[in-house]
Amino acid sequence: MSWFGNFFASRFLVKAQAQAEDEDIVDPQETLKEKCRLKPKCVALKERLEECNNRVNSKKQTAETCAEEVYDWFHCVDHCVSHDLFKQLK
Repeated sequence: MSWFGNFFASRFLVKAQAQAEDEDIVDPQETLKEKCRLKPKCVALKERLEECNNRVNSKKQTAETCAEEVYDWFHCVDHCVSHDLFKQLK
């Protein structure tokens, strides 16, 4: 095999190894989000969002949106995650 073939073969091998290593990496933010979604305050806000969604979906015509409830729930989860996320980053 020529140096050209060896070059591409070695680049392919390095790329395959990097992809295998990437598959093992777990995003700490996703783990923390799952934990934070179970906090009582965030659970209550999620329930409020679901109630709003059910109310809006039950009407044929409405100007109501659940934007406030979505923002509140996302803020709760993100705020909770922010306490521990940066401690876990290298």
